[in-house]
Amino acid sequence: MNAKWIPLSAAIALALGSAAASAATTPDFHGYLRGGVGASTKDGGTQSGSEFQKNYLGRLGNEFDTYGEVELGQEVFNKDSKSFYVDSMFSMSSKGTTDNEHTGDSSADFGLKQFNVQAKGLIAASPDAVLWAGKRFYQRHDLHIIDTKYWNVSGYGAGVEKIKAGQGDLSVAWIRNDQGPLNINYADVRYAGLSPWAGSWIELGVDYAMPNKTSAQDKLDDTDSSGIKYSTGTDKGVMLTAELSQQMLGFWPKTVFQYATKGLAQNMVTQGGGWYDAWRDNQDAKGFRVINTAEAPITDNLQLAYVLTYGQVKNTALDWATWQGNSWDKGDTDMFSAVLRPIYQWDDYNKTMLELGYFQLDHKTTDNGKDKWGGKKVTLSQAWSAGRGLLARPEIRVYTTYIKNDQGETFNNSTSDHDVRFGVQAEAWW
Repeated sequence: MNAKWIPLSAAIALALGSAAASAATTPDFHGYLRGGVGASTKDGGTQSGSEFQKNYLGRLGNEFDTYGEVELGQEVFNKDSKSFYVDSMFSMSSKGTTDNEHTGDSSADFGLKQFNVQAKGLIAASPDAVLWAGKRFYQRHDLHIIDTKYWNVSGYGAGVEKIKAGQGDLSVAWIRNDQGPLNINYADVRYAGLSPWAGSWIELGVDYAMPNKTSAQDKLDDTDSSGIKYSTGTDKGVMLTAELSQQMLGFWPKTVFQYATKGLAQNMVTQGGGWYDAWRDNQDAKGFRVINTAEAPITDNLQLAYVLTYGQVKNTALDWATWQGNSWDKGDTDMFSAVLRPIYQWDDYNKTMLELGYFQLDHKTTDNGKDKWGGKKVTLSQAWSAGRGLLARPEIRVYTTYIKNDQGETFNNSTSDHDVRFGVQAEAWW
């Protein structure tokens, strides 16, 4: 027995030694964190869950959880212009209330966010193309000040990205992102880098969602063993995305156009980025969204960051249970959201920010019933950052926020339609 293990051990040691010799000696270390302390003048201490519609009203002074991501990656092989990279990411989220939050009392959660292999140099005609497989954040497109990723089809999958094709790059992927026990696969195709005129940059994409019911699930018209009800209208849906960025006056305003059908349509008014709604009747649903965003320099010391969103969806039922205790029946919904963040830079490390947020959703049911939902927010913040600009991090900030629910009393144990919060928060990425 020992004689068989000796050559095997030697082979493993030799392989590890060869890999180490061809790879970086220190792994890449990246991450994200946010955390702090806050209180309400009406509603006790703020914690995870005290946020009020930050994806519509803005995140500044309106997020109270503790959240972190730690990413470790390393190139493990590099030879003959071919490389293999292993990437991993773990996350932690907690309520932000005690010194010993843990999974045992459900006050903290740990997760596996990414775990994948990326290989480069394997396609001779396109040496910069990347072949990948595993779990991955896949080319997510972010609106930072409202903490929304409007184009986000991530999960387990495989693909090839950055294939040189004419003026730009082509990326193709198969991604799995199930909803409960229901298997859903996405075909994702993107082309980025078109510049038909000076100062322009265009990206186009198609996401095709394919619910893949088991034979047993396909026969269900009530609930499965997990108590999950699937819509009888669950069917293949599509989301089309077109982005145009145009350089002007020293900055890059971006306009995004999106169109979606079936279970993907609700993303156009819920600020989602590709989540498939498999629980409601979306057989005839369709919608669109237009986003305009920029970080615009006004003077040397004054900057304006903003996100404007208008969306519309028809023939779908939407679940607003977390907002007002019920669901909206099938019908048509219009959504408008505006968030403005002026920033005054006193010096390289010291800035003052004001964030103004407003949103409204109007819903008309098929029997002419009407619902609406909306709110307002004003936040004043003083921050100290590692450099100038909106995205300079790490950052420590103090803030005061006034927030109002236009359609209901949801604050102070459901006795008030508004609240004032204050606190201190740290945020960093590296």
